[in-house]
Amino acid sequence: MVVGNENAEIVKARIDKRDYRRIVLRNSLQALIITDPDTDKCAASMNVGVGYFCDPDGLEGLAHFLEHMLFYASEKYPVEDSYSKYITEHGGSTNAFTSSENTNYFFDVNTDGFEEALDRFAQFFTKPLMSADATMREIKAVDSENQKNLLSDGWRMNQLQKHLTAEDHPYHKFSTGNWDTLEVKPKAKGIDTRNELIKFHEENYSANLMQLVVYTNESLDKIQNLVEEKFQDIRNTNRGCFRTSAQPCKSEHLQIIVRTVPIKQGHKLRVVWPVTPEILHYIEGPCRYLGHLIGHEGEGSLYYILKKLGWATSLSAGESDLSLDYSFFKVVIDLTDAGHEHMQDIVGLLFKYIKLLQQSGVCKWIFEELSAVCETKFHYQDKSPPSDYVVNIASNMQYYPPKDWLAGSSLPSKFSSSVIQMVLDQLSQNNVRIFWESKSFEGHTDKVEPWYGTAYSIEKITASTIEGWVLSAPDENMHLPAPNKFIPTDLSLKVVPEKVKFPVLLSRSSYSALWYKPDTLFSTPKAYVKINFNCPHAGNSPEAEILTHIFTQLLMDYLNDNAYYAQVAGLHYNISHTDAGFQVNLLGYNHKLRVLLETIFEEIATFRVKTDRFSVIKEMVTKEYQNFKYQQPYQQAMYYCSLILQDQTWPWVEQLEVLPGLQAEDLAKFVPVMLSRTFLECYIAGNIERHEAEAITGHIEDVLFKCSKPLCQPLFPSQHLTNRVVRLESGVNYFYPSQCLNPDDENSALVHYIQVGRDDFKLNAKLQLFALVAKQPTFHQLRSVEQLGYITVLMQRNDCGVRGLQFIIQSTAKAPGSIEQRVEAFLKMFETKLNEMTIEEFKSNVNALIDMKLEKHKNLREESTFFWREISDGTLRFDRRDFEIEELRKLTLQELIDFFNEYVKVGAPQKRTLSVRVHGNLHSSEYKSEASEPQLARIDDIFSFRKSQSLYGSFKGLTGQMKL
Repeated sequence: MVVGNENAEIVKARIDKRDYRRIVLRNSLQALIITDPDTDKCAASMNVGVGYFCDPDGLEGLAHFLEHMLFYASEKYPVEDSYSKYITEHGGSTNAFTSSENTNYFFDVNTDGFEEALDRFAQFFTKPLMSADATMREIKAVDSENQKNLLSDGWRMNQLQKHLTAEDHPYHKFSTGNWDTLEVKPKAKGIDTRNELIKFHEENYSANLMQLVVYTNESLDKIQNLVEEKFQDIRNTNRGCFRTSAQPCKSEHLQIIVRTVPIKQGHKLRVVWPVTPEILHYIEGPCRYLGHLIGHEGEGSLYYILKKLGWATSLSAGESDLSLDYSFFKVVIDLTDAGHEHMQDIVGLLFKYIKLLQQSGVCKWIFEELSAVCETKFHYQDKSPPSDYVVNIASNMQYYPPKDWLAGSSLPSKFSSSVIQMVLDQLSQNNVRIFWESKSFEGHTDKVEPWYGTAYSIEKITASTIEGWVLSAPDENMHLPAPNKFIPTDLSLKVVPEKVKFPVLLSRSSYSALWYKPDTLFSTPKAYVKINFNCPHAGNSPEAEILTHIFTQLLMDYLNDNAYYAQVAGLHYNISHTDAGFQVNLLGYNHKLRVLLETIFEEIATFRVKTDRFSVIKEMVTKEYQNFKYQQPYQQAMYYCSLILQDQTWPWVEQLEVLPGLQAEDLAKFVPVMLSRTFLECYIAGNIERHEAEAITGHIEDVLFKCSKPLCQPLFPSQHLTNRVVRLESGVNYFYPSQCLNPDDENSALVHYIQVGRDDFKLNAKLQLFALVAKQPTFHQLRSVEQLGYITVLMQRNDCGVRGLQFIIQSTAKAPGSIEQRVEAFLKMFETKLNEMTIEEFKSNVNALIDMKLEKHKNLREESTFFWREISDGTLRFDRRDFEIEELRKLTLQELIDFFNEYVKVGAPQKRTLSVRVHGNLHSSEYKSEASEPQLARIDDIFSFRKSQSLYGSFKGLTGQMKL
């Protein structure tokens, strides 16, 4: 379908009812304006065609630093952080990111606040203010962001690949920046970073390099007037778009093996080739075609062979680090321990598969099948949140002609064997870079990457060496994939006899409960199915939980050879363990969904342990648990908080301890016991009729409960499991101190949790309003002003229907105990602000929260997630938004203040708090000196504490509205 106007024809999805208009302002800024009468959120994104490639030498991270600074203030709105404050108070969010060739700024906001939000946003690009004080403080934020990334393998390996390129090429640069690059070194050279910042903005932020997308519920004419009024004053210096004719890799950077030491356990192989950017041939889609085949997981594929040999646990292939001037094609393989010992064979098999592609020739039927899948995906795409949508389009506008701004490269439609062959020829032995990661290389490297400290060594290899690996690789039956039987051909919409707003309980028996919600909003040929197995034997010990985890991973492993075709066709599935058993999830086109579901349940019903696959999955799961200690400190703090609060949960250390002793026979004995007593909670939604939903659960019951030798029996009434939460004692401030599990991590973290109480509409309304009112002041004071750390957030918490607030802060600047003092100081300061709040401010915040609650679900997944949470928690208040809005409309300012005084205020007699303090190595001395402080009760042993506390009652029961 094409939308026409005098400027361009924009290809849009068949089901897309929005209207679009391309405009070019007199300053050459390009804009796409979008009207969506159904939207309850407005959004905008500005893409600036300037990224870290433009950083001046010796000022690494300047473009990224400027991205941070533009949020502070402007000549028109000089109050610091007033932009973020306005967005938050009007139910919105805002962010930005800096890439190699562009920087993207974006926000969303409730519809009534959009015009002023857009005006504030426009000031980023016209007259920003960058005070000396704010500049100095924000350098610390950039440094804290970098500190967060230093022990992340993703960041480390990405920088190593950049490091091993030509030093004079911008790809070689360090993008984030840190205290050294933005303060210490410039100062030593007599360079004023703030002056450079202003100069960078003036020289690079030119209107002709900007692409704006605006998304609202207003008419196109009104939006156009708004955009012209607010953005036409951006200066246009006619700056040229950044381009580089050189390639990042010279001859010395090709035909190399780089051995490198990761932070986490595990072995990984990244095989990389410089290739022609697909963006130059996106209609022909050469990298998409080759990625589809090399990354395929069905029978005969490279991954299928590697998996059969026990050498790999995942494989992905495709283009990365793309630009108009250069690109890379990457194959990334997660290796088993055995696979690590066969690196040469694996590389040999990869090149053997590439040789197969050469010999087979470029296949038109494969391209056409892939093209058809892409076309269906585009035309029946889910609606995404407006902020995500505008960012994606604004990013596309920099590279694609207007007609393809919405589609980008997602619609390969022109078969060209010569273009695909050209890129295939570039995947050669003469052109390859191999990055091989393993802890086993520790102590065997001789070089260090300067920005992240990654240890590595380089070895040159020749094409003849690789050819030798090809010849000596195992002789396996590789072949191209078969035609995909899961591609949907029936995309019709089912007739829904009545507009059902909420899920209904169609049936409940001793075997299962069936919740059903037909699609009345989204009009897409998709369905969502969740089958939740409640198995009392699945989580009654650390061993049981680990065995359940291995069982679900083995099921996914067994299914993959055939079910991978379903994923390619847009029918996704997942099997995962839960606290009380496991879940089967399906989401995608409904046409072939029943076929996949029956395949999954046949696999469950006939499950047998394959010893070789058990060993591989056990090794993979073991590494998962070993790598827990490399999580960010704030994630560790959140984990401890959950472990303290949630009854009947097992610590990861106990699970890791039992793993080595578990054998295939243990799983073989366990699975029948686990499944022997089961209750199924089923949620079926989307483009699916009532009789189809009933037939699905009927089929599952027949397979599991009603066959001649039933695998499952119903639960006894006493066996229905409930999740219960510790009720913290009123007036007691608990704290749990811990050392960071990774001794090399300098970051410390605090989670300061305030428990409010069980799910209650009136209490929820007060809690949610307070969280909205306090969110931005928390960020401003603790992050912008005090610079405690890049990760600084106040958010709500919901544990199985028990509500609360949590401050989450990660820092190298202060120890957790000191951070907690700053949180309490903030709450004392905020108490004054709350008491000074005007009725108008109060009403404005109430209205913003009501607008957020009135926001419609964007797609089937979002709606189903919301309703499943109600079912899972047992609250079953599918209409909770309506009731919470009703409570908000009745709420008074005094009631909000009373809520604060009772639950949140420092020293409130009924306040219930838990602080989890994780100490990084910069603050290990503070950990050793942590003791019970006045007004603080130290938790030494989580499980003794948990046993000593009373628990909230569970909402989980046998209630529900039966649809007869």
